[in-house]
Amino acid sequence: MSDLLSLAGWYFLPNLVTGWTQSAFYAIWIRAGEPKPQPGSRQFVNDRRRIYVLVVLAYLFYTIYEADWQVRLAGDFYQDLGAPLSADERVLNSKFRRLTVKYHPDKIAASVDRQIAEAFYIRLKLGKDVLVDPARRFAYDRFGPDILQWRSCKTIYDYVFVGVKNALMYYGVTAVTLATLSVVGYMRAASFWRFTAIAGMFVLELYTITRPEAPSFLTNFVNPFLTTFTAHPPYLQYQMLSVFRKVLLSFFVALSQVAPVFFPPAPADKEATPEQLSRLEGLTQQSEQEVMRLTALEMTPFAGNADTLRDLRVHMRHWLVDNTMRANPQVRDAMGRVLQPRGGAPVQGS
Repeated sequence: MSDLLSLAGWYFLPNLVTGWTQSAFYAIWIRAGEPKPQPGSRQFVNDRRRIYVLVVLAYLFYTIYEADWQVRLAGDFYQDLGAPLSADERVLNSKFRRLTVKYHPDKIAASVDRQIAEAFYIRLKLGKDVLVDPARRFAYDRFGPDILQWRSCKTIYDYVFVGVKNALMYYGVTAVTLATLSVVGYMRAASFWRFTAIAGMFVLELYTITRPEAPSFLTNFVNPFLTTFTAHPPYLQYQMLSVFRKVLLSFFVALSQVAPVFFPPAPADKEATPEQLSRLEGLTQQSEQEVMRLTALEMTPFAGNADTLRDLRVHMRHWLVDNTMRANPQVRDAMGRVLQPRGGAPVQGS
């Protein structure tokens, strides 16, 4: 449900927050009495574009934090037992015995909720049983609590086979969905980077779930940094992949929001195509032939009389010149001033 709300928020929160932020920015930054950029102006559009990109990036970081918070909220068997990720069977059994003294249903205090204590003790027992089994521990580190439902799996190969099959289905469905959205017109911008990100994430997940050790960047950089400088517990492989999957989905949506800003759609090609030029040429020739036919029809009464045709051409030339000059606004104004009676002049016939 939280993932659906986060995904839905991508489609209305950025525009909404951008409008509020831009209004607040103008109210604070621009002094009273100074004109504010009007909607549609170049400065208003540029300011809105910058604020929109910042809002989208801020929401992307929030979704990353939310994905990490959900992983921490769910916890893992190592945290329940209070054991490090490198704990061996002896350490795990020792941690479990200490917690049994505190949380065993027969040893809890009367003030403690019995149902909660029993549920937690069952989780502790399950976690210990999983982590002391090498095959199940290998699978748990890479696939998480989902392996508890894979009852037919017994060996590491069985768990890896099911995990790889699930990963192929997940990324296959994701790629087909993105391709379909691109074909129908959605998420078409920067589609190359989306498919590149899917391929990269698939390779990373395939490497993580099939190798005997965790990725070096996780064990040598990420986890040491988290445990040294923060109170964040170290990541297991499945927790890292879970966060990366959610970040990948948020990245896709963020890219669809920001891509039109950085990569605006190319304007439509306004140049005439060869088919349009051929059609226009045909219409022009047809109109020219029609005009010549009508002109010949009008000149029929003067056919065979050269003097009359010559006089007609002269009068038509004079008529065209006169009409052209009279249609000129400057000439028309000058003629109006000349023909207008002068003030104070006697009116003829009075």
